[in-house]
Amino acid sequence: MLHVALWEPEIPPNTGNVARLCAATGARLHLIGRLGFRLDDKSLKRAGLDYWPAVDWLRHATWEEFAAALSVRGPTVREGAAEAPSLTVGPRIWCVETPADVPYTQAAFRDGDCLLFGNESSGLPPGVREKCAGRVIGIPMPTGAVRSLNLATAVGIVLYEALRQLNDW
Repeated sequence: MLHVALWEPEIPPNTGNVARLCAATGARLHLIGRLGFRLDDKSLKRAGLDYWPAVDWLRHATWEEFAAALSVRGPTVREGAAEAPSLTVGPRIWCVETPADVPYTQAAFRDGDCLLFGNESSGLPPGVREKCAGRVIGIPMPTGAVRSLNLATAVGIVLYEALRQLNDW
């Protein structure tokens, strides 16, 4: 299963559309930190249509609560092994951010990975990006005419690339 995490989302219809994407794909949705709306907001529900019962979602007040729920583990070394620490144990968090040096198409996604997206007005805070150093990816915007894409659009692009890789589509 893939995870989609939204850091302090601000616009209810965006979150509702992401919830619908998660219902369609089987990805678990994580809502982290301060939300810019109430969870009973009619715009949120309208954007998610009647799919909310099909959404596997969790609400986390803090980064620490989110990380604990995701069971993120740091580098480990197998007992008795004389090798460098492995970063392949446990779920990985991919920060999808603009700008990023690495396009999302160069990420090698695996089952259990989490795609983390920042809020609509300011993206991810530097501290969160630092926690995911080495796994910050972005969506190329060749014209340079816009700063970023709509949150739900960005989630759809990267989520379906991850699914394409995992399912060999």
